[in-house]
Amino acid sequence: MRHLLPIPALLGVLAVAAPSGAHHAFSAEFDIEKPVSLEGTISRMDWINPHAWIHLDVVGPDGAVQAWMIELGPPNSLIKRGWTRDSVPPGVRVRVRGHQAIDGALRANGGEITLPDGSMLFAGGSSPVDPENQ
Repeated sequence: MRHLLPIPALLGVLAVAAPSGAHHAFSAEFDIEKPVSLEGTISRMDWINPHAWIHLDVVGPDGAVQAWMIELGPPNSLIKRGWTRDSVPPGVRVRVRGHQAIDGALRANGGEITLPDGSMLFAGGSSPVDPENQ
C-alpha cells in the first residue's frame, strides 16, 4: 500500500497546478508603455476561452497589410457587455485601442473597440485605457 500513496498525491498536485497555466497577468505579456491605436478591417473573430481574439488587417506606414491579433476578455464577459457574434463581422472597419505585446509582435490586449457608427464596445480584457486620449 505504501507505493500507492504518492500517486494520489501527485494527481492532486497536477489537478491544482493545471488551471494556473491557462491565464496570465496583463504585465506578463503586454507593455503598459506601448499603447496602440489601430484602425483596420476585421478578418475574423475567435470566440474561444480563456480569451476571445479579433484578427485585424491594418495597413502599415509602408502600405503593406499587417495582420494584428487583439486579445479580448472571455466570451461570457463580452456577452455581458453587449457583444454578440455579429458585433464585429469580417469586413467591418474598426478602431482598436489597447497595449502592444512586450516582444513587439503584432499582438495587443484590447481596451475598447470603436465601430463605424461611432459606438464603442469595451474589449473586456485587462488593458488599461488611457482616459487622456479619448
